[in-house]
Amino acid sequence: MAASIASYVKTIIDRSPFISDMLIQDIASYSNLALSIKPKVEELYGAPVSDSSIVMAIRRYAEELRSRPKKSRSGSINYEIQMKTNIYDVNLRRNDLFAEKLPEIYSSVHTDRGDFINVTIGSHEITLSVSENCRENVDRILSGFDIVHSYTDLVALTIVFHGDYIQTPGITYLAVRKLAWEHINIIEIVSTMNVLTFIVSREDSHRAYQALEAFLDEEL
Repeated sequence: MAASIASYVKTIIDRSPFISDMLIQDIASYSNLALSIKPKVEELYGAPVSDSSIVMAIRRYAEELRSRPKKSRSGSINYEIQMKTNIYDVNLRRNDLFAEKLPEIYSSVHTDRGDFINVTIGSHEITLSVSENCRENVDRILSGFDIVHSYTDLVALTIVFHGDYIQTPGITYLAVRKLAWEHINIIEIVSTMNVLTFIVSREDSHRAYQALEAFLDEEL
């Protein structure tokens, strides 16, 4: 055999950050987890494996994960969370004509009055998020484009970082993980050098704000 049962169990667990977190927090059932990953362990191992062997490997790896020192964040990072309500989000198939419409879109959005706008141009799709009061103009401007989906009554939660955010690995991942743990669906993620924005539904916005605030206080 090329590797041990324990090494394959580690490989499978490492592929799922959520499982790792549950083991670290000691809230996972070793026996249930063993039954869940047993087919994959046997596939990698190339032979039948007993439940007890997998449970033992999980138990030992869980102890290893919990004993690892927590990595300290480099530098000092401060933050503030801003909430912008009444966001309209529209996603459309990429069209080169969209660039011609950008000046008209920007002119209909008044950021000096507090309007929100974000444009993300991907290789296949374009996402436009604006304040709801700009929706009528945006829909008119985008008439004729291939709209994939649109959402209304959204909230943008923007984290503005001050410090070494861009040089500190893992912050975005940890924030997304925290929201996932709270069963909060993220409609859009927008990031720049020192700003990270999550667009969520209004019904999730209060819990999302609390989750992000708790995460940032714990991690930074």
